[in-house]
Amino acid sequence: MKRTLSLLLLALSCLSAQPLPPAVIPAPVRMEVRDGSVSLTASSAITYSAAEANETALQCAEELNRATGFGLEPSKGKNGTIHFQLNERPDKNLGAEGYTLESGNGRIVIAANAPAGLFYGMQTLLQLLPPEVRSDTVVRRDWSVPAVRITDAPRFGWRGMMLDVSRHFFSVDDVKRYIDEMARYKYNTFHWHLTDDHGWRIEIKSLPRLTEVGAWRVERFGEFGRRQGPKPGEPATVGGFYTQEQVRDIVAYAQKRHVTIVPEIDMPGHSMAAIAAYPELSVTKDTTIRVNPGTKFAEWFGNGTFKMYIDNTLNPSDERVYDFIDKVMTELVPLFPGPYIHAGGDECYKGYWKQDPGCRALMKKLNIRHVEDLQGYFMGRVEKILKSKGKKMIGWDEIMEGGVSPSATVMSWRGIWTGVEAAAAGHDVVMAPASHVYIDYNQGDQTVDPPVYASLRMKKAYSFEPVPDGTDPARILGGQANLWAENVPHLRAAQYLAYPRAWALSEVFWSPKGSKDWYGFTQRLERHFLRADAAGVTASRAVFDPVVRTIAAGERLRIVMESEFPALDLHYTIDDTMPDERSPRYTDSFLLPEGPVTVRVRAYRDGRPVGNLVTLKPDELRNRAGK
Repeated sequence: MKRTLSLLLLALSCLSAQPLPPAVIPAPVRMEVRDGSVSLTASSAITYSAAEANETALQCAEELNRATGFGLEPSKGKNGTIHFQLNERPDKNLGAEGYTLESGNGRIVIAANAPAGLFYGMQTLLQLLPPEVRSDTVVRRDWSVPAVRITDAPRFGWRGMMLDVSRHFFSVDDVKRYIDEMARYKYNTFHWHLTDDHGWRIEIKSLPRLTEVGAWRVERFGEFGRRQGPKPGEPATVGGFYTQEQVRDIVAYAQKRHVTIVPEIDMPGHSMAAIAAYPELSVTKDTTIRVNPGTKFAEWFGNGTFKMYIDNTLNPSDERVYDFIDKVMTELVPLFPGPYIHAGGDECYKGYWKQDPGCRALMKKLNIRHVEDLQGYFMGRVEKILKSKGKKMIGWDEIMEGGVSPSATVMSWRGIWTGVEAAAAGHDVVMAPASHVYIDYNQGDQTVDPPVYASLRMKKAYSFEPVPDGTDPARILGGQANLWAENVPHLRAAQYLAYPRAWALSEVFWSPKGSKDWYGFTQRLERHFLRADAAGVTASRAVFDPVVRTIAAGERLRIVMESEFPALDLHYTIDDTMPDERSPRYTDSFLLPEGPVTVRVRAYRDGRPVGNLVTLKPDELRNRAGK
C-alpha cells in the first residue's frame, strides 16, 4: 500500500506542471497558495518573540531536527527563517487557539494571540513539509515549504478523543504517543476512561485495594464477551495502573501539547473492578465478584434494555458509597487541573437496586416512585462532591434520567437526539454519538476487518454535523471521538482503529461549518497515509475497500457495489478466480447466477490494486440479503 500511494503521488506530480496543493488536515479557515517556496537548511534559524513562545519553538526544532539532522536551536529574536510571534495586540478573529501562517520571500512567520495558537500553527507548518518530516531517522532530501498565507481558528472549543484503558491497560509511553497523535491534528481534550468493570487504573492511596485487587484480572484470550470467568484460586496477573506520580507526568506532557485531560471514574454502573476490591459498596455485597476478564455478564434486548448477571453497580442508599467517592475525588481532583471530571453514568442496571430494602427505603424517603430515578439522586450527590472540590461534572447522557442539575455537562453517546434533548434542557453538550464517532467500530467490510458489533465507515464519520438544525449552537461545546478497548490488545491496534477516522473527525470539529468536501478531503488524506507510514503509525486503509450489498430478487441475489473513496475501479469475479485489473469492472448492479457462487472484489486505480480483497461466500451473501 505504501508503494502504491508513493507511485500515485509521483504520477500526479509528473502530470502537473505545478506541485500538489498543500494537504492540511483539518482544513484551515482560509488558505491562499502563492508562487514559490521557502527552503529549510542547516543554516536556517528559528526565533520567537517572547518567553511564552519558547516552548513551541523548541518543539518545532525537535520535530525538524529528528528528520533533517539540521541541529537547529531556537533563540529569542525576530529575524529567523521560522519565526513564532505572539501578537502584542490580540486579533479578535483568532481567539486563544487561532493563528496566521505566512511563508514566502525566504521566511515563515507564525503569529497567534496565545501559545496554543502558535502550537497549532506549528502543526500546520509540519504538514506543509514533505511526509518524511515524520521520520524518526534522518532523511537526506530537499526540505521546502510552499508559499502560503493561512488564517485559521477552530470552530469548537472541545475537540476530544477518548481512550479506554480499563479494558486494556496502556503503558505511560502508549498514552503519551496517543496524545502526541491527537495534538498533531489539533485535538485539545483527552478523555481518559480510567475505571470500568475490567480494571481500575489509577492509584488512590487511601483505598489501596482499588489497585491491589481492582487493577488485575485473570489472563484470557479470544473474543471479548465470550471468555471464561475466573476460576477459584486462579491468580489475577493481567492489568496495571498509573501511580499518581505517573499521572502528574502524563498531565504535564499533555499540557505542553495544549491538551486538557478529562479523567473518568465510571459510576454508579460499570463499577465491577471497584466492587471486587470493596464488595460492601454494592447492594449484594457479593465477595465472590472478581475483575471481569471479558465474559458475557449481561443480556441485551432489542428495545435497548438489558439485564446484568453480576452486580456491578454502587449502592445509592449507602452513605459509605459517598464517603468512598469523596475519598477518590479528594485524591483525583488535584492531579487534573482542567475544569471537568467525568463521572460516567451510563448503562446502570437497576435490577439489584429494585430488590434491595435500603434502596426501597430511600425511594420512599425521597418520594420516588420509579427505581430509575435513584440514578438522578446518585448523580446529584456526585455533582455536589465535585463542586465542593472546584470541579464541573460531565457524564454520559443517561445522567439526565431521574433529573440532574442543568449545571452538569452531558456527553451525548446514544444518539444525536440525546444531545438535542440535553441542549434543550439547558445543559452544555459534547456531541459524541456512537453512530458517527465510535472509532472502535468496524470500519471496513466485516469479512476483512476484525469483527465488531457495529460498523462506522469513514465517510459517515466525516459527514457528522455536531450542531443539529434547531439546536442552540451556544450549548454545543464540541465533539469527541471515542475508542473503547474491548478488542484492542496493543497501541498499534488502537491506531488502526483511530486513523484515518480521527483525521476525518478533526476536520468536523475544527473547520468551519459548510466547508466539508469529501472529494477534497480524500485527496489530502492520501498524503497523510504517507506521513503515518513515515512515523510508524498504523492507519487503516479500509476506506479503499469496496462496499458490497446484496438484495433479494426472488430466489436469486442482486449485487450492488460502491466505492467510498472517489475514482476507483472495482474489479470482481464470480468464477472462483482471483480478481485483477483484467477481471470484469463493476458498472451497475447485477444478478448472481443460481448456485453456490462466491463474489471476490478489489478496488483498483490506474491498473494497480488498492485496499483489501473482499471475499463474500454464499452464506455471507445470503445473510446480507436477510435470506
